[in-house]
Parts: sequence; C-alpha cells; structure tokens
Amino acid sequence: MTTNCIKFTSADIETAKGVGSISTLTFDLDITVEPVASANPMAPTHRVLGRSPRGKLVECGGIWKKQSKETGADYYTLTIRDHGFNANLGKAANQDDLSLQAVIPWGPKDAA
Repeated sequence: MTTNCIKFTSADIETAKGVGSISTLTFDLDITVEPVASANPMAPTHRVLGRSPRGKLVECGGIWKKQSKETGADYYTLTIRDHGFNANLGKAANQDDLSLQAVIPWGPKDAA
C-alpha cells in the first residue's frame, strides 16, 4: 500500500473500517481505523490505532467529520496525538476509488 493513505472497506467512510500508513521524517506508523458509534456531535467518527514498540495495538488518535464553512461540503480530519500530527483526508491522486483516502498533512495555525 502507498504510504500516507488509508484504504477503507467502503466509500461510505463514516461507517467503514480501514488500514493505512503515515510516514514523516519523525515517525512511521501502520494504522488501523475503526468507526465510533456516538450520539455526541463532537465525538470522532473513528478511533485511530497504531502499534506500540512491543507490538500491542493502542489508540493513538482519531478522525473527525467536519463541514467547510465556505462550501458546506463535508470532509474528514485526522490527528495523531503523541506526534502532534494533523491532516485532512482526501481523494488519493490519480485514483477513482473513493475508499482510498490520502492523508494530507497540515500544520497548526499560527497564533495571531
């Protein structure tokens, strides 16, 4: 699998499980994502799980569904807590498969 992508079990990302990888200059994670059922609109849609140095599956982040203020379109963001990593999910380049989502990093906004 290509790095910095998540392959979901279906194009209905909100209810799908997935596997992927995230690689940067400071960390390299194989991840599993599992949907979260919650009535709380602020809750993540998915838990992100990675492997500990001893190989145990541990929760390390989440995926949230957001809505663009400009267009009203839904999109997803991903956070890996221990690394302060934030990203959007989007259609992978040169792919028609909507279940394959690219992990597109972004940095925190500067405090003004």
